[in-house]
Amino acid sequence: MTSEALKILAQYTSRIPDSVIGPERVRFIIEHIDEINIEQKSILVKFANIILTAMIERQASDIEIGGHGTEEFIWLRIFGKKEKAMDLPKMKPDESTTLIVSLLNKNQCGSLLDKRNLDFSYTFFYSKQSKDVRFRADAYFDLDSLALNMRAISATVRPLESLDFHPFAVKMMSHNYMKFGLSLVTGITGSGKSTTLDAIIDYHNKFDSAHVVIVAAPIEYVHKSQKCIVRHREVGRDVLSFKEGVIQALRQDPDIIVIGEMRDPETIMAALEVTDTGHKVFSTLHTSSAVESLDRIIAEVSPSEQERVRYRLADVLVSAVSQKLVPSTDGKRVMAKEVLIVTPSVRAAIKNNNTSEIYMMINQGSQQGMVTMEQDLIRLYQQKRITKENAVGYANNKTRMLQLLKGM
Repeated sequence: MTSEALKILAQYTSRIPDSVIGPERVRFIIEHIDEINIEQKSILVKFANIILTAMIERQASDIEIGGHGTEEFIWLRIFGKKEKAMDLPKMKPDESTTLIVSLLNKNQCGSLLDKRNLDFSYTFFYSKQSKDVRFRADAYFDLDSLALNMRAISATVRPLESLDFHPFAVKMMSHNYMKFGLSLVTGITGSGKSTTLDAIIDYHNKFDSAHVVIVAAPIEYVHKSQKCIVRHREVGRDVLSFKEGVIQALRQDPDIIVIGEMRDPETIMAALEVTDTGHKVFSTLHTSSAVESLDRIIAEVSPSEQERVRYRLADVLVSAVSQKLVPSTDGKRVMAKEVLIVTPSVRAAIKNNNTSEIYMMINQGSQQGMVTMEQDLIRLYQQKRITKENAVGYANNKTRMLQLLKGM
């Protein structure tokens, strides 16, 4: 199968005229992809699935295919480390571009050419485990050729209990305990935000008779309705934008709305408005601390709107979790987190634009379920799950971390 696929790729790309250069080569490949017949396309898809099977079996979280940066190799991220897969087939830029295009439909190809980037999901049947496996994918341009990142989506959801949240923090995130309010899960790309969000959805799905609407780009883990009825709306497929998905959700009788990411002012305002109407809302942000998350939300809107947004955020926010995946002593990774619970003091600090005071409130708020990133890193170090070097390296506040270590 692999040799057949490589032969198809070589034959197809040999027909690209030398006069077609730069990004026009990608356009040419897309516009002429129908010259590859259905049988040949099927072989290419099976070849892609063979590569993804190798990824799964090596416990890699991500795979990189194509683009100038790969140097024609396939790369894998295994337990946090990116490395070349020396035993997997090498492909020239035109060949990897053709393979990537063979995984897309015409609408997706059009969007990729128009926006120079495409988020999508991909599924194939993994025969060894007799189940579908899903991937979150991002196709983009890298020096005039196509590149593709695919991230494996776990086939199982981690129980919320395994994430070591304080019972009161879980209560604040629970729809049964608090029927409304905004809860944020933040962190840099690859910090496990989606895993935590899915654990929260699964937690409700086991006991809460509620309607959950998930708006995401793309949809990653697909939840099976149990006690909850769970709707999945993928941006670009089921709904045109995050903002529209959030606003439309109000007419769909939801109890819980999950917004994959608050990535622009329009989505942020829509999230605050639907929370204000009495719904439980969960969303994510790309920030590395709880306090930074508050500042980011306020800074995203125009200066004339900031005071109103600050007051609204103070009224609707109930919790914020900021997390990182830290290399563990067993060669894998473990989650470290900062947890903010919005108490009356925190609410007043947000309204008065004194967010710099909130770190010390988190530091002293263990009884309310709060923990700073530094305190959680110390806990993991004391449990011998991470090294001292990584405890310092992953701390947001290095000075505070060194003080904590000195006091041990």
